[in-house]
Amino acid sequence: MCRLFGMHAGHAAVRATFWLLTAPDSLEVQSRREPDGTGIGTFTADGQPRVDKQPVAAWEDRAFAREARHVESTTFLAHVRYASLGAHTYVNTHPFEQDARLFAHNGAFSEVQTLDGQLRELGASGLVQGQTDSERMFALITAETRRAGGDVGAGIAAALTWIAENLPVLSLNCIITTATDLWAVRYPDTHELHMLENISDAPDVGRHLNARSPRISAHGKDVGDHVLVATEPMADDPRWEMMEPGTLLHVGSDLTTTRTFPFPDHPRRRLTLNDLDPAAAASQREGKA
Repeated sequence: MCRLFGMHAGHAAVRATFWLLTAPDSLEVQSRREPDGTGIGTFTADGQPRVDKQPVAAWEDRAFAREARHVESTTFLAHVRYASLGAHTYVNTHPFEQDARLFAHNGAFSEVQTLDGQLRELGASGLVQGQTDSERMFALITAETRRAGGDVGAGIAAALTWIAENLPVLSLNCIITTATDLWAVRYPDTHELHMLENISDAPDVGRHLNARSPRISAHGKDVGDHVLVATEPMADDPRWEMMEPGTLLHVGSDLTTTRTFPFPDHPRRRLTLNDLDPAAAASQREGKA
């Protein structure tokens, strides 16, 4: 299953050290467990998006996945891809960038040709460079955000509601970041998504970041206040909480969190793993390490 990780560190840029992909134990295990792409999305000091990603497979360059990635940003977005649609190429690897926003998705939906028609109607077909359902979903969010005058939350709500009402859906879990904001969605309840608010009432108190899962790790000293969102709890911290199904989470530049529930209770047509082809189903299993 794809892995998501998002972090908001507030107004000040912080340095975190990332490892994408914990090194497997053997070549035999690697051949069965390597992902189809890894990437980190951050923002420069002047707010420009910066994406460092590569399609990594068991027979390709392992150095990218093993080396520590030292980056500095106010927000971070990391993703490990297990492909359900689209070749193992750079353009199909998360995060995606549109309108100076970054996006990563964990899930799947079908009948993408219907979504292609909606994107043509909205004049947004040119936003899609690859073959994935994820990039198409992001393009719809971008188109709806433009129609909402730049209101990202309204764009997410409109886009995902349209998908839920018109397409068969397994999961639309996703994270979107800018230099100042983070949005995260858990919808419906197929896959988990968790968050941790590491906020202290004491000013200028340094804190360590130590977030580790089977596939994404992030570490940093004196990171300060921060909010994390991830596919699974990272590190043994009781403050991790699972987001409720249907949640649209917004984290602002001051780390204020807002939760709304703008989506239908359930997708009109809900997919199960049995509805997917074997490769797509394998990419979506919770236990895929």
